[in-house]
Amino acid sequence: MDLNLLRTFLAVHRAGSFTAAAQVLGLSQSTVTAQIRTLERQHGRELFERLPRGVAPTPVADELAARVAGPLDALAAATGGGGTGGDAEAPPEPVHLAGPAELLCTSVLPALAPLVADGLRLRVATGLTDPLLEELRAGRHDLVVATRRPPGRTLSAVPLADEEFVLVAAPVWAERLGGRLAAEGPAALHRVPLVSYAEDLPIVRRYWRHVFDRRLVCRAALTVPDLRGVVAAVAAGAGFAVVPRYLCEGELASGALVLLHEPADVPINTGYLVQRPGAAANPQVALVRERLLTAARSW
Repeated sequence: MDLNLLRTFLAVHRAGSFTAAAQVLGLSQSTVTAQIRTLERQHGRELFERLPRGVAPTPVADELAARVAGPLDALAAATGGGGTGGDAEAPPEPVHLAGPAELLCTSVLPALAPLVADGLRLRVATGLTDPLLEELRAGRHDLVVATRRPPGRTLSAVPLADEEFVLVAAPVWAERLGGRLAAEGPAALHRVPLVSYAEDLPIVRRYWRHVFDRRLVCRAALTVPDLRGVVAAVAAGAGFAVVPRYLCEGELASGALVLLHEPADVPINTGYLVQRPGAAANPQVALVRERLLTAARSW
């Protein structure tokens, strides 16, 4: 079989759509479609089920991908496929990294600063996990720090770090509550303004289910789409919040924030470092990946 057809097939299998594969390969969608049809004719089997959004591989495609992925990735690595064209004077290609703004600015970028000082070119984007993963599939990013493991097999994900969620408020609110939280349970917090980063309160709802084993009935008094803003508002006395511990360690240490509750089973969320399967064309991607996995052990 034509290696170009197999490369296109593997890109479609990993990206989950002809459009995303075309962007990764630098081809037109019509070319990708034509190549997949040619491969299907040669193989005598349908390889992808066409869906309203993207495609789904058939069992035949899964078996073919398992056979060709290793050799094609090894060939790409051996030939430096997609590099800078061999110009020793050309600057290295930038690594495109994306993830939640709070974790990137607090932990990820400081970990990568020495690499940048040594010549790494880095381009950073922020956003929510779901759209960032779609952009990763489409080839817009090399690596994504995700707040959950992506479903399916089109992306490769490894655990990066666990974040622990804590229920916090300024000392003035802790004093007003006194022992009512222990006596009344979470209902005591209905008298305290809730600060959250989103209207649907995903972190707070999760904490309530995990720790208090009940449904959250509060509404947010203040929403700000950056957890650093949530921490700042709560430390200034706005109310209470549930935030990752790493974002408020300094405020807890200084006394600007206090823990309202210390459950035996603390709720955590695992973050993942995600990329498209196979060897990246840019060797700097592997360097960034390994640095983050090493640095995250101390986060």
